[in-house]
Amino acid sequence: MKVYQTNEIRNIALLGGSRAGKTTLAEAMLFNGGTISRKGNVEDKNTVSDYREIEIERGNSIYSTVLYTEHNGVKINIIDCPGFDDFIGEAIGALRVADAGLMVINAQAGVEVGTEIQWRWAKKANTPIVFVVNQLDHDKANFDETFRQLKEDFGNNVTIVQYPVNAGVGFDAVIDLLQMKMLKFNGNKVTVEEIPASEADKAAQLQATLIENAAENDESLMEKFFEEGTLSEDEIIKGLKIGIRTRGIFPVVCCSAKTDQGIVRLMDFVKNNCPAPNEVEPTKTTSGKELKCNVADPASAYVFKTAVEQHLGEMSFFKIYAGEFTEGMDIVNGNNASKERLSQLFAVAGKNREKIEKAVAGDIAATIKLKSVFTKNTLNSLKNSDDKIEETVYPEPKFRTAVRAKNSSEDEKLGSIMNDMRKTDQTFLVEQSKELKQTIISGQGEQHLNIIKWIIEKLNKIEIEFFAPKIPYRETITKSAEAMYRHKKQSGGAGQFGEVHMLIEPYYDGMPNQTKYPIRGTETHDLAWGGKLIFNNCIVGGAIDARFMPAILKGIMEKMEEGPLTGSYARDIVVNIYDGKMHPVDSNEMAFKLAGRNAFKDAFKNAGPRILEPIYNVEVFVPADNMGAVMTDLQGRRAVVMGMESEGNFQTIKAKVPLAEMNKYSTSLSSITSGRASYGMTFSEYQQVPADVQAALLKAYEESQTEED
Repeated sequence: MKVYQTNEIRNIALLGGSRAGKTTLAEAMLFNGGTISRKGNVEDKNTVSDYREIEIERGNSIYSTVLYTEHNGVKINIIDCPGFDDFIGEAIGALRVADAGLMVINAQAGVEVGTEIQWRWAKKANTPIVFVVNQLDHDKANFDETFRQLKEDFGNNVTIVQYPVNAGVGFDAVIDLLQMKMLKFNGNKVTVEEIPASEADKAAQLQATLIENAAENDESLMEKFFEEGTLSEDEIIKGLKIGIRTRGIFPVVCCSAKTDQGIVRLMDFVKNNCPAPNEVEPTKTTSGKELKCNVADPASAYVFKTAVEQHLGEMSFFKIYAGEFTEGMDIVNGNNASKERLSQLFAVAGKNREKIEKAVAGDIAATIKLKSVFTKNTLNSLKNSDDKIEETVYPEPKFRTAVRAKNSSEDEKLGSIMNDMRKTDQTFLVEQSKELKQTIISGQGEQHLNIIKWIIEKLNKIEIEFFAPKIPYRETITKSAEAMYRHKKQSGGAGQFGEVHMLIEPYYDGMPNQTKYPIRGTETHDLAWGGKLIFNNCIVGGAIDARFMPAILKGIMEKMEEGPLTGSYARDIVVNIYDGKMHPVDSNEMAFKLAGRNAFKDAFKNAGPRILEPIYNVEVFVPADNMGAVMTDLQGRRAVVMGMESEGNFQTIKAKVPLAEMNKYSTSLSSITSGRASYGMTFSEYQQVPADVQAALLKAYEESQTEED
């Protein structure tokens, strides 16, 4: 393969719903560009893109697939993305490096769930979008309705560039408003004809809209349009290119990927109108430097995807943002300073890989066997070894479950496998919770974690089971209380003796010190699980020697790690040690640790103890016609609605919801809205649980302790 220069490269992500035909479109583009000599199809399970065992079995994309094709002197790098929200991390990674997105629309179904979800992520990434209306050969294809939905959902900047003459069975022609010609298709062969008289008026009206929308993206074109009322083809293309790059216009083009119709013209459109890597906004480093895809700059690249490939091991996919990378080149990982060597470079099309000697700024390439390189890392030349490209931000998990191996002897192996999977999936999290005594895994939805389970069981041969995760409750107090405890033990020889008197109070920011006992020393401890412990030494007259105070604190901390109510962590407490007794022979650190622990336990139970629960900020993006049902469901989950915002035909509901009520919410929300709604959640705070919930938790804890006994 030739070395393509920056202006000869186009990087596109294929976005859209799960049945829009993205994989079929990718296959058609690779075939027409000569990357493959024979087209596969999804039904026969032999496409270049969906080559992994899980994708072949399910018949849809689970992972993004990096591909390339060549067309009229341009290399088009393609990232085929899955359409399900559960695998949105794959699309987000692709949007990080794509210079434009082709949003593929099923002409039978119009705007689907995946369309709406991926549109929002493309908007966040500021990625230009071209709508590709696919499957126009289907008997239920309806272009006019599809376009109406696109404008209704995504605004008036959605603009027709091509429209079909005869959508449905027998589809073979489109009107191209740039050329003002009819393009007649015979498979991938195209003939250019005059627009039929029956289409002349419609074409003229739609072109007028295209011209006006194109003119709005450039001041000089707008002046020309006002003066003359029209633009030339070259001027339309100029305005269109600017509009695409700045997201001022979202063109609509047509094809039937399955029958190869319109594919060559689509590739022409990508080449001529989608931005080259040096025509988009520069990428920034954490030091504030801008990388403008200049080949003359020191080499720098961003790893946007890691995959484990059979017989090769870990493969790192990266986009070059500056300079050039060559086979055998020494590089430095800007994130951890590890030095690596690029033993091999590849241009990748699914499982097909072509070795290359060099790739330049703007291109996407892959390499293998990098020892300490992971997704979101920056690869630099030795000249700029410590700079880092700003990292991709992935959504927080939305679905969590506890997991264990059915054979407990395989728990350690299971942990290792899941940690390795974390390297290749940025939205999959694994936590070995000491607090909950569970392994908790989190992802973007129930389907996401079921795929994880399939991989572990089918490919790694470990049977696992999911079960309900515990909630990380906290315990605190609501009023002051005093207690004393004497630890005395005599069993021949030296005994143990320690007596501790304490006053405990609820802590809050800005609280005054208690005045009942003089404070001689204060220690503030920020707890690892959140909140604070304030430890005040109020001893007067040497009732307890200062050398025993650390032991008392240790005993208190041990009890705070296993709260008196439910065994959950305790937080936000002030402890005042104001009196006690020692024995000249029998007092030691162990005695005072136990005395402090038990005094704290007794005081805690008399201090209005309360259980706190984690509260999450939840944002639900829901179609307006499903608002009532979603609100009712949230209220049943003890949600407090904080506000609502409108966005087209959708509403965003902002609420605070207890984590305990969010179990399997993604499945429930999908059921209520037929999969059209999505949501995100982030931790907000801890709040006291209602009295009835606390009573139920205490009862459940007592029963569990009885069972253990």
